[in-house]
Amino acid sequence: MKNNNITPDLAEEIEYMIDLLTKSGFFNTDEILEILEDQFIVEEIDFSNYNISLNTSSNTNFTKLEKVFTNLSREGIVGIHNCGFDIEEGVNDAFELHVHLTNNNFKPSGFCFYTLEDVEYAVFDSSLKITFGDFEGDENKALKVGEIVYKYLKDEDFIINWDGTVNNQIEINPFKWDKSYDDKEYEIEGAYDVFTNQ
Repeated sequence: MKNNNITPDLAEEIEYMIDLLTKSGFFNTDEILEILEDQFIVEEIDFSNYNISLNTSSNTNFTKLEKVFTNLSREGIVGIHNCGFDIEEGVNDAFELHVHLTNNNFKPSGFCFYTLEDVEYAVFDSSLKITFGDFEGDENKALKVGEIVYKYLKDEDFIINWDGTVNNQIEINPFKWDKSYDDKEYEIEGAYDVFTNQ
């Protein structure tokens, strides 16, 4: 695991990334190694000796969140887990998914998602933010989507902070991130499957 190029700061950064990626529960060992190699490509680090063990959390909160996203599909709202790295990427992915759905004669009215950045916040700060919107840029429709997302989250007894406007995300606080790795598809592929099977 030792590499002459690794400074204490760099070692800390690598450990942080491994901690986040394993605790996120979305990536297997090979995927984590691939992400690390991409992230630290300039440093030319050999990650083959890194011992990465996937977490085995309870899934209690994640199962409730997954149920919310599945139920939202029945309302015409596509819910996307781990959607992009940040909000901009997440919105792009949501609209890409919208194209796939409409090309196959599905008509989603809106979307909600959280990003890897949001997962990072949930893992280390126990709070999860959900972004929502509609596909037409209509504030009234977007607000309606937000209200439905809010209702379904409340139905699962999550404690929610939201000011009831389209300008702010819906925040579940506290939210203990407890997803363990499984072989299921998430992101836009998984969201497509869930939406089209409702």
